[in-house]
Amino acid sequence: MPAVHISAVIITYNEARNIGRCLESLQGLADEIVVVDSFSADGTPQLAAKMGARVVQHPFDGHIEQKNRAMHLARHHVVLSLDADEALSPQLKASILEVKNDWKGPAYGFNRLTNYCGKWVRHCGWYPDKKVRLWDKRLGHWGGYNPHDRVELLTGLEANWLAGDLAHYSYYSVDEHLARSLKYAKIKARAVYSQGRKSSPWKQFLSPPFKFIWAYVVRLGFLDGRMGLTICLIQARESWFTYLYLGKLQRGEPI
Repeated sequence: MPAVHISAVIITYNEARNIGRCLESLQGLADEIVVVDSFSADGTPQLAAKMGARVVQHPFDGHIEQKNRAMHLARHHVVLSLDADEALSPQLKASILEVKNDWKGPAYGFNRLTNYCGKWVRHCGWYPDKKVRLWDKRLGHWGGYNPHDRVELLTGLEANWLAGDLAHYSYYSVDEHLARSLKYAKIKARAVYSQGRKSSPWKQFLSPPFKFIWAYVVRLGFLDGRMGLTICLIQARESWFTYLYLGKLQRGEPI
């Protein structure tokens, strides 16, 4: 198969601490880099432009919506979508270079390995975190529900899998994780409410322990030590708040 051109697409908002690492990992691979920024105030768009990205400003209206917007702005059919806090590992970059020069498509996925407060998470249901991020945009788009977006290919199409990890630098502190988990709980509650899903007292109180047992015991979070315990407790807390916020939305209360 012939070689293809790849457009790397990234959405950003106040990602100055991460964007340089992300863009550096794309050097020598991407034929263009498109950054859709939501009016960052920390210099993110300037840093991205300095490193050769084409920066487009647009108000943030949802992860799925913004990522599809970035996809459509790409000049090439093959897109590689990364978050600003992600970077290609050397092995993954080599794998993508191989398929770039011998594209068999329609899409490719790989594992994502998360760095949490300076340590790599191997369990808790966080690894292997399979992601489809390289695809022909004519054959798929972003779907799912916010903030848990995913690439959805046309019916009958399947992704091939590549060697190498996508490095994900998620949280720099536990406080940051706690704050973002509440933000994500609200986003998820709004998304599932729009789908007609309901909350109830038993869901609110039973979901957190089930979530914790699944992540800490079934998915071996205890093997990640104190870090694993922290992650699993915060995930359980997020589940509790998701149903709390969903219940408020059902009653017509603001969240």
